[in-house]
Amino acid sequence: MTIVSAFADISIFQLLLVALMALFASIIGGLAGYGTGALMPLVLVPLVGAEPVVPIIAISAIFTNCSRAVAYLRYADRRRALIVLACAALTTALGAYGYTRLTNAGAALVIGTMLILSVPLRRVLRRRSVRIGDGGLAAGSVGYGVLVGGTSGSGVILLSLLMAAGLEGAAVIATDAMISLGTGLIKISVFGLAGAVTAQVLAFALLIGGIAIPGAFLAKAFVERMPVHIHTAILDVAVITGGLVMISAAARQLLG
Repeated sequence: MTIVSAFADISIFQLLLVALMALFASIIGGLAGYGTGALMPLVLVPLVGAEPVVPIIAISAIFTNCSRAVAYLRYADRRRALIVLACAALTTALGAYGYTRLTNAGAALVIGTMLILSVPLRRVLRRRSVRIGDGGLAAGSVGYGVLVGGTSGSGVILLSLLMAAGLEGAAVIATDAMISLGTGLIKISVFGLAGAVTAQVLAFALLIGGIAIPGAFLAKAFVERMPVHIHTAILDVAVITGGLVMISAAARQLLG
């Protein structure tokens, strides 16, 4: 199957829906620092099932994270980026391998649960204003690796870890992009070796990644016009709703 033929069973309307969600998610990601991994499963799971979703997002995220890493390179905290990557590399690979062993229903349960939990987790971490040193960052990175390797929508955890370590503003975006680029390459390698990177996965990843590039520039135009709490609230509602839909569908498959 070629990349073009991978879209044979997908209608123009469905492709347009994926493209619009990719654009919206990239704008939200540019505003809030996260969002693509949480929003894209809402349209991808009904189209291709749950199993290919994490590989699709992992590959498409390379576009976004590479451009962000280049754009904000001088703000990046390379020392903390290396700490996270060194501690999360093995667990990221293990998490990605574990994901490839899941059935479609199991993958939907994992993604749906992670999406729902990401909302209260983000709020708790922000409210408590937790502060950690290099040791805490390293320990947190081990657990983060498992989640980022095998789920979608776990970006909020990395952002929270970096802010708790004392980073803020452009330094958070830059360091997050460098780390996500590294963990993304690890995930793609594992998915590739496990045979999870199909022509369909590549086709959707290229579509989403290509749309995400202009979305990052549009985010800059909106950043001073939309209050942060509004798009955060919209994202929270969408994420929780999508998570519940995925879990419900998975439960019906398991019980049916």
